[in-house]
Amino acid sequence: MSSCREPKDLEFREFRNMTVENIGFAGANLNVDVIFYNPNNFSLELKRTDLNIYLDSTYLGHSLQELQVKVPNRQEFTIPLKVELDMRNLLKNGLISYLNKQVMIKVIGKVKVGKAGVFKNFDVNYQTLQEVKL
Repeated sequence: MSSCREPKDLEFREFRNMTVENIGFAGANLNVDVIFYNPNNFSLELKRTDLNIYLDSTYLGHSLQELQVKVPNRQEFTIPLKVELDMRNLLKNGLISYLNKQVMIKVIGKVKVGKAGVFKNFDVNYQTLQEVKL
């Protein structure tokens, strides 16, 4: 019976281990571990992410990834997210000044989650106050 039930939404917990690589005038790459909790009584598999990231309502970058992440039942799990940063937008809006301060981070988009070969796209709309240390 539980295999036919629609899964509950994954719960955002926090961001960890932010690092920036390949910094240039046009762009850079942000690597960050995103921690979620699966409230379901069954495990899932995360297959794809298509997310836009915002820092205090200003567009920070985009992440589009095909992956295979096991999502254990009733446990936290980690998604290693790679975000292509829009450095021109960051510099233009003075967002570098937000580093080492607490800012609102928003993640909006879709993730593809499923089980036993049956996958469904779920909307993602998370936001949290987070101290940004790079």
